[in-house]
Amino acid sequence: MLELKHIGYSVYDENGAELRILNDISLTIPDNKLVVFTGPNGGGKTTLAKIIMGLVQPTAGQILWNGQDVTHLGITERAKLGISYGFQQPPRFKGITVHDLLLLSAGTEKLSKDRCCQYLTKVGLCANDYLDREVDVSLSGGEVKRIEIASILARNSQLMIFDEPEAGIDLWSFARLTETFEQIHRTGSATMIIISHQERIISLADEVIVVGDGSIRHRGSAADILPQILADTLGGCPVLTKGGAAL
Repeated sequence: MLELKHIGYSVYDENGAELRILNDISLTIPDNKLVVFTGPNGGGKTTLAKIIMGLVQPTAGQILWNGQDVTHLGITERAKLGISYGFQQPPRFKGITVHDLLLLSAGTEKLSKDRCCQYLTKVGLCANDYLDREVDVSLSGGEVKRIEIASILARNSQLMIFDEPEAGIDLWSFARLTETFEQIHRTGSATMIIISHQERIISLADEVIVVGDGSIRHRGSAADILPQILADTLGGCPVLTKGGAAL
């Protein structure tokens, strides 16, 4: 179970004035739930997700993972505890092949081609075309995104955080990706936090949390929250897309 208690995050401008990015956020996410963070750009979704992963340290509050205080633990320590993060813009690794990355993620010296194929197929890629390719600039942004998601699946983490996994991928791959999320959720093998504006992903959620202006603006089931999202764009910014196009 993930518990966030009174999380705050502030930065200071060149004049020393405090800029609050997150304001007193508290929430509990039970095991094996699928939770979607949505809301306008700049509302604090990604910052909140990075705080959970340890990429950003909160300036206030406490984070508990399975009862353990992880507030001041780094990325590596949290990864060892079963937390993984998929970036909106994944890094590239010259000299490291897709197969190497999957091996590293799985934490094993051997990973059968069939197993690699399963991970890559789930994100819409063919193992024969990608296993020996380097994760470098020769790959498109969408390809790197899908490979990163496959590596998270290979890690088999207890908590998987995905930052806008739909960004930069085609509709066919997006359909396969949503099927994968649905399958993980159905088998109860992991807790998932997904940052998304896509109605198809939002509809899979046990709970939708709308983050805006650094605070939780709405929360509830997809059936309850979707009408509110459509009625309240939080200051004029569309927060939901359908079929890849802004509503």
